Amino acid sequence: MIPGTKHLLPQHLYPVLGEIILKIHESAENYLETILMISERQPQVRSIDIVNELEFSKPSVSIAMKNLRENGYIQMDRDGYITLTGQGQVIAETMYERHKFLSQWLIRLGVDEQTAVSDACRIEHVISAKSFEAIKKHVEKAALSVQ
Repeated sequence: MIPGTKHLLPQHLYPVLGEIILKIHESAENYLETILMISERQPQVRSIDIVNELEFSKPSVSIAMKNLRENGYIQMDRDGYITLTGQGQVIAETMYERHKFLSQWLIRLGVDEQTAVSDACRIEHVISAKSFEAIKKHVEKAALSVQ
């Protein structure tokens, strides 16, 4: 869990043995991660930006944004600008951290970038927090021992 975010957890997220289990669908995690990624590149995010990024249809993205808004993961102002709520931010940052770390790790293992990114995108949604942290700790420890 990201330090200082426990107060942001809704009932969709709950602690189990010190681990946070995300109780939303993989597609919702992907949308939240995409909103975060776009917001790092540009000051404002709109549905059309998500359409262009993911190459999904406008109706599909519109329905997804409605569901994310109704479940409290995003806010959308009257001009259509999208922002992550606290709970949406926690999930987006968790997925994005996993994605970046796993992609880089697979590339360092010799996997080509396209395959590494594609595989990381699938792994990030199914790996438990416990397993991810163990891999991360092992990789960081190995990196320190090489230096």
